[in-house]
Amino acid sequence: MELKVRPALDAGFAPLSVALRDFSEEVKQRGGQKLGIAIWRDDERVMSFSFDALRDGVDDARNLRIAERVAKTLLWIYGGAKLIVSGSRVVYEHIRSAFCASGARAFDAAFMARVYEHPFEVAYAGGVENAPTAREDASPIGRHLDGCRIGFDAGGSDRKVSAVIDGQAVYSEEVVWHPKVQTDPEYHYRGILEAMKTAASHMPRVDAIGVSSAGIYIDNRIMAASLFLKVSDEDFERRVKNMYIDAARQFGDVPLEVANDGDVTALAGAMELNDGNVMGIAMGTSEAGGFVDGAGNITGWLNELAFVPVDANPDAMRDEWSGDTGCGVKYFSQDGVIKLAPAAGIALDESLSPGEKLKVVQAHMAQGHEGARKIYASIGVYLGYTLAFYAMFYEINHVLLMGRVTSGEGGDLVLAKAQEVLRTEYPQLKMQVNLPDEKSRRVGQSVAAASLPQIG
Repeated sequence: MELKVRPALDAGFAPLSVALRDFSEEVKQRGGQKLGIAIWRDDERVMSFSFDALRDGVDDARNLRIAERVAKTLLWIYGGAKLIVSGSRVVYEHIRSAFCASGARAFDAAFMARVYEHPFEVAYAGGVENAPTAREDASPIGRHLDGCRIGFDAGGSDRKVSAVIDGQAVYSEEVVWHPKVQTDPEYHYRGILEAMKTAASHMPRVDAIGVSSAGIYIDNRIMAASLFLKVSDEDFERRVKNMYIDAARQFGDVPLEVANDGDVTALAGAMELNDGNVMGIAMGTSEAGGFVDGAGNITGWLNELAFVPVDANPDAMRDEWSGDTGCGVKYFSQDGVIKLAPAAGIALDESLSPGEKLKVVQAHMAQGHEGARKIYASIGVYLGYTLAFYAMFYEINHVLLMGRVTSGEGGDLVLAKAQEVLRTEYPQLKMQVNLPDEKSRRVGQSVAAASLPQIG
């Protein structure tokens, strides 16, 4: 695999965007067949994708690996309870064996079944002419600036809240907390309620509450979220699922809207740029993704980019949650920074939390440490190639980068290297990659979150 730009600290990086580009050229030379992979959520929402693959029997190992990576990508971008393969029964059998209780992608299948409250299944449609037709359900959300609003952003290392009056933030704060290591959900509830009460104290009243939070939300209910990683399944069902609804009730019968923090990042970008087809990527405790389409609507897609594979290197770092290798969480989060620290010559005390380790690297960066610069430059290279991969599935005009990893000079270096990769390897892509100003990087999501609910 030939790369024009390489990450200084990761010689083995094999971007999926390049792997698929090389695969496409191989198919042209050796002959291929059309494959279809669709993700079914319900009868009103289906994502359908097709691509050219090698004919069955030509190089099945390579063919099946690529098909499985594409299927996993589609599943985490869109989200659904059924995966439908068309065009090759060989590929279907492989995908079905991977996405089952005893398969390599058992985590993915179980996760989708839990979120969508439906047993997960893989089906075969026959020829590609039988592939399901794509159906989408994008909806307008956010951009409401009237009244007195609370905007809350729940991160894995800190929580941010803003008091917003008629579109202007009159108060914002960040508070360090450690939700991912807490087993008692009352820790989370107290933190959420305290933040909201603090914001409320800076306004004459509360008209609406908007929440930006890592995870998956349906009707303001928490279906899955890494913030509650240590909470038992019983306590999750009993106390966590309705936690934001319960907290909002303390302020009366006011409108509440809870959205994935990646979607709120995209919304913040669309509001700032006054444009559509905006992808938001928040690099913090994990990688959060979101997307606002050309009409300015949040798509309703899952956009869980943390679990989308980006590196085809079989020796890439394994994600301890999903058990898979080469997924975005290990490249575009504080985990990505920590992963590269040893190669950069930066020793990190294992007794520190991940957020504290990130601060150590950021301090080195501020002091001009060459190893720290290589960390952020490497992440920028990762990002450039990965944005080209995302562009296979999204129509992207703008990318807005936010989160703790993008703070300070490190964020500027990530941006510069990503732009270099896109300019050098993918000049046909015209997407603009943006970093908001420093204040917006830190608290912009909580302000955008405040605009989520409509009053009246």
